[in-house]
Amino acid sequence: MSRLAFNIFVIPLLYFISILPFWLLYFLSSCLYLLVYYIIGYRKKVVLQNLRKSFPEKTEVEIQKICKQFYKHFCDVIFEILKLLTISPSEYKKRFEVTQNGINVFTYFENKKQSIIGVMGHCGNWEWGAIAPQFYFQQLITGVYHPLSNKNFDLFMLNLRGRMGGNIVSMKNLYRELLTLKSKNIPTTVGLIADQTPPPESAYWTTFLNQDTPVFVGPEKLAKKFNYPVVYVGLKKLKRGYYQMDATILTEKPNELPDGVISELHTKALEKNITEQPYIWLWSHRRWKHTRPVNLFL
Repeated sequence: MSRLAFNIFVIPLLYFISILPFWLLYFLSSCLYLLVYYIIGYRKKVVLQNLRKSFPEKTEVEIQKICKQFYKHFCDVIFEILKLLTISPSEYKKRFEVTQNGINVFTYFENKKQSIIGVMGHCGNWEWGAIAPQFYFQQLITGVYHPLSNKNFDLFMLNLRGRMGGNIVSMKNLYRELLTLKSKNIPTTVGLIADQTPPPESAYWTTFLNQDTPVFVGPEKLAKKFNYPVVYVGLKKLKRGYYQMDATILTEKPNELPDGVISELHTKALEKNITEQPYIWLWSHRRWKHTRPVNLFL
């Protein structure tokens, strides 16, 4: 679809959906769930396989229950992301809270004017989570994104993520941007989602959810290059349409840790986040499509 056609037909539709009240959005989400789960079966085999391998101790009844909960949550997230187009700051803060511990962690670094690396996974509503610090803290947020293959939706998501401010940067431009901010003495919180699948040969390998798993080393490399503390940002779903963010300091001195430790720390923090509420993670992602190279033992 051309950019002009996208702007004329798709964008108005998305904005129309966004202005609908939450109760109507969740009605539409429930309808979408019935379509996606029962009729289309979108990646259901992938989801079930991921769940069974991740939780071998659970019964098939429990696996099927988590699977259904995931699809309901996944459909909710789609409409919640669209709601970001028009949601007010007051409505957002009513539905997305930061724990007192999380406030203390972010305020601690903000008061020190210290840049940090914030690592999170595709848990809860990660798009809501990525912009949360803009509503609660003064420090600049540098959100890192991977461009989408569809240029129209890529621009749409870029504008959506930057609607409330912040500094949205592609991964390939991140180093240069951080060097610029550092030269200007502008502290920032670098937001990274680190649970995507990296090339196996350049990854850190560990056991995650009972499986050999490659992990992006980007957060660790950034932390050591700039000597920035690393914080894991965890999300929890309180109820439909309501989320809570917490923060855990993984290290304040990254250069004092051996290679691989930071990657291990944030991966284990994500694993704990998932096991506490299994259905809120993005199980439809083909997370385990690679096998560990035989010459790698970490």
